[in-house]
Amino acid sequence: MPLLSNDHYRVGRSKTGLGLFALKPIKKGAKIIRYFGPLLDAHNKKHDGIENKYLFELNKRWTIDGSVRKNVARYINHACKPNAESDVNPRKKRVIIRAIKNIEPGEEINYDYGTDYFKAYLKPIGCKCVSCEKKRKKKAAEARAEKAKLKLKAERKAQAEAEKAARKAAKAAGKAKPEKPSKPEKVAKSKAPKAVKAKTTAKSKGSSKAVKTKVVTAKAGKTKAAQPAKTTSSRKTAASKSKAA
Repeated sequence: MPLLSNDHYRVGRSKTGLGLFALKPIKKGAKIIRYFGPLLDAHNKKHDGIENKYLFELNKRWTIDGSVRKNVARYINHACKPNAESDVNPRKKRVIIRAIKNIEPGEEINYDYGTDYFKAYLKPIGCKCVSCEKKRKKKAAEARAEKAKLKLKAERKAQAEAEKAARKAAKAAGKAKPEKPSKPEKVAKSKAPKAVKAKTTAKSKGSSKAVKTKVVTAKAGKTKAAQPAKTTSSRKTAASKSKAA
């Protein structure tokens, strides 16, 4: 299977700097790009001093120095759960990046750099791939939940202790004897109602007498008014008698 043409991918901005992104759908198993550069020989002392992040080890002797700018594959970032892999052929001294999943347009192409590279370069600063980011977020969420749980537990404990202290205080207050009121206060309270009752009784008696007096006066008025009526009738009778005579 031939390599894909360079119109299937592009270099673009990624979370970790620059990355390689798909422009067209890439099917699983497709050979995306070749990782190339000068070959470094471990037997050559001149090559021992070369050190950079783009060295791809083929075997114990041969290593590809992929730091050259023409090597577009060097922009492919590491991922712990990648969508591509490096297909290494030590005999031919070549490396092909091959898709292990269907890659959609706009999706970043990535592969696993290996344990040695991860320990040397990524672990000290923390891997920023999508999988590791999710793990970190999950751990952070769990830590927050645990912190909230401990805080709630401490609050409940403090509340229980406060309630216990309040119960003890209430029990201690219940055992204490209540204070008796002083004698002068008792006398003042007992005399005051009697005086009020006496006044009200006097008032009620006076009012009843007044009512009775008014009633008697009214009756007397009625009797006095009735007497003149009788004299008038007697006069009329006397006059009639004199006329008859």
